Amino acid sequence: MKGIVFVELIRMAETVIGESAVDDILDQCDLSTDGAYSTVGNYPCSEMIALVEAFSRHTGTPSAELQRMFGKWMHEHFVSSYPAFFTDKPDALAMLAAIEDEVHVEVRKLYPEAELPRFETERLGADALRMTYRSPRPLYDFCHGLVEGCIDHFGHRADIRREHLSDTKEHACAFTINLRA
Repeated sequence: MKGIVFVELIRMAETVIGESAVDDILDQCDLSTDGAYSTVGNYPCSEMIALVEAFSRHTGTPSAELQRMFGKWMHEHFVSSYPAFFTDKPDALAMLAAIEDEVHVEVRKLYPEAELPRFETERLGADALRMTYRSPRPLYDFCHGLVEGCIDHFGHRADIRREHLSDTKEHACAFTINLRA
């Protein structure tokens, strides 16, 4: 995974529980990097999961909830760091539908070694979208938070249904997003 994800996870944790607590947690975790990440480096997903679990134990917040919170945090980072991706999209569904064919195309140009999840989308109507996540990494909750962050960014309210898909080669789930008036 790209280092920016780790840097932002630590930044979020420092905002929520403070730098001192994060330093203590990093010292207790068995990390190949000792908790030192650069935004352009590549690191194992297992370290992100270990960090989330350690923050979960410290705060008492379930890991799944922390991953969703982090997905929302990361979405805000994407909006502030890459506003051009969002300016021409009329709504959250258009943005979500553009991830694979627009956003990930640009990410691969900048970071050809990046291991990105795949997103397949299908419009189910003017206010509905089915988005399927496929990845070697089990980051369903993080992805769910990204979807929620996107919906929030565009000022929508939505119902999100998540369905885990059986796939022997990778992790997969489908999100059905229905915008509400």
